[in-house]
Amino acid sequence: MSLNIVLVEPEIPQNTGNIARTCAVTGSKLHLIRPLGFSVNDKYLKRAGLDYWDLVDIYYYDSFTELKSQYPDGLFYYSTTKAKKKYTEAVYREGCFIVFGKETAGLPKTLLEDNKEFCIRVPMINDVRSLNLANSVAIVLYEALRQIGFPGML
Repeated sequence: MSLNIVLVEPEIPQNTGNIARTCAVTGSKLHLIRPLGFSVNDKYLKRAGLDYWDLVDIYYYDSFTELKSQYPDGLFYYSTTKAKKKYTEAVYREGCFIVFGKETAGLPKTLLEDNKEFCIRVPMINDVRSLNLANSVAIVLYEALRQIGFPGML
């Protein structure tokens, strides 16, 4: 069983393309929540993950609620700059979902408030807004993979 990366309303095609590439090389599934800020045929999206696009299991949803209803027993972690818990303090397991928000606004406030105990953050200095989304996904995903023993990876 693989890990799951969830992007809620991603806006920048290059980020999603790079994240798709990261999912491909780790055997992780990618879940995209609409609306997307680009077409899945976007040349920048394809260019960023071109050689890997066909190697990724990608799922599309019209809302986060739709995704959650398909995985009612799923373990979900929510990445946000507003969390108190560091991403390294979470205990990941195979099949868990790691959720990231859109580049300009992050995850919806209500989603974070309803899931405070599962909110995680990548530590950063205060004077900078945040890391690039694709970089944040890679950092957290590889920690989760480390914890579960890098299944199927050399």
